[in-house]
Amino acid sequence: MTENEPSTRGAYVNTGKEFSRDTTYIETRITRDGADGYPVEAGRYRLIAARACPWANRAIIVRRLLGLEDAISLGTPGPTHDKRSWTFDLDPDGRDPVLGIERLQEAFFKRDPEYPRGITVPAMVDVPSGAVVTNNFPQITLDFSTEWKDFHREGAPDLYPEALRAEIDEVSKRVFTEVNNGVYRCGFAGSQEAYNDAYDRLFTALDWLEERLRHQRFLVGDTITEADVRLFTTLVRFDAVYHGHFKCNRNKLTEMPALWGYARDLFQTPGFGDTVDFDQIKDHYYIVHEDINPTGIVPKGPDLANWHTEHGREGLGGKPFGKGTPPAAA
Repeated sequence: MTENEPSTRGAYVNTGKEFSRDTTYIETRITRDGADGYPVEAGRYRLIAARACPWANRAIIVRRLLGLEDAISLGTPGPTHDKRSWTFDLDPDGRDPVLGIERLQEAFFKRDPEYPRGITVPAMVDVPSGAVVTNNFPQITLDFSTEWKDFHREGAPDLYPEALRAEIDEVSKRVFTEVNNGVYRCGFAGSQEAYNDAYDRLFTALDWLEERLRHQRFLVGDTITEADVRLFTTLVRFDAVYHGHFKCNRNKLTEMPALWGYARDLFQTPGFGDTVDFDQIKDHYYIVHEDINPTGIVPKGPDLANWHTEHGREGLGGKPFGKGTPPAAA
């Protein structure tokens, strides 16, 4: 971030208040029937998803697991941004090579010149018009599983099986409110009281997950589902970012045997760890969040080689892809 770019100071923490996430997104969907004006069509849409962001990381994982790479192109903004927008600073000339834009903000303004909310990833962009179709991250991955089936690779897993949807939705709801968003409620708390409440809720939920995963390999059923993808992107960031930066420090992930084994099991599964960039993750959180790290210093640690150690979860049964197959090597 250069000295000429707007600071993010004050963008995340409201003094004296608890953190409240704005969950109002552009709810337009890309569907087989094109009911919202955007039919499923290979090559028409571009997924914009920063590898640093846990919400965007979900979409990258699901796209890869299902084999949608040829149907949906991927644009990856850099890990840092200012108040205005994610930028394509990793690309030649600082522009997305397909959309030709410097800031994701430009695609949102093509959809709505007065767009009043945050410029968030993941976002699905209609390439012909250059306009964002949706940034509704929970629905994007569900639609990848259900609406884009005609373009799934052979052997793709069923991440949202009909028989398990009620349980997946129930587990995912608690994971979102208490864990995915819970770490942010700790990190962006504007008062001691708000932080204490967020901290207690987070670790209550992590204890629940620890107990659940002592006896089963995956969160729901005996294969990977959408629920696992949603939990993984928080767990993989926990020790590197949330434990220190967000003050989620009752213990590290590595000190919770079932969760740590589960997280490594997924990390070592094609489609998960190969989508993770720890350097970008640390740069994003420690540089962008000026409210809680005004120096912008990025820590050197922790040593992350332990993600590749044996997890021993096979003995719990189940197979990551069920009757399917893993995606091809990245």
